[in-house]
Amino acid sequence: MAEFVMEVNDSNFEKEVINSSLPVFVDFWAPWCGPCRMVSPVVDEVAKEMSEKVKFVKVNVDESPETASKYGIMSIPTLLLIKNKEVVAQQIGAIPKPMIKNMIEKAL
Repeated sequence: MAEFVMEVNDSNFEKEVINSSLPVFVDFWAPWCGPCRMVSPVVDEVAKEMSEKVKFVKVNVDESPETASKYGIMSIPTLLLIKNKEVVAQQIGAIPKPMIKNMIEKAL
């Protein structure tokens, strides 16, 4: 996994995401999910390009059921952008790189 994307879980989600001074892009995924595996390298690429403006994290829904439940994650991948403790953008399903960048830029 790219060093630009941090793995977070139920125990450190609040510290790393909710209390972050930067907006945070959250990728809810699971290792068994095909579309998640397709979107993961794209998220890594975007993270490399935008890491000064946005923090990037991944949450494995199997290992972090509380966080997934709190955000109503029913399908994966689900991509959220959290800014000032609020979800400001959400996308369900695998999307191409330009759509991910656009989702982030619109919310900044």
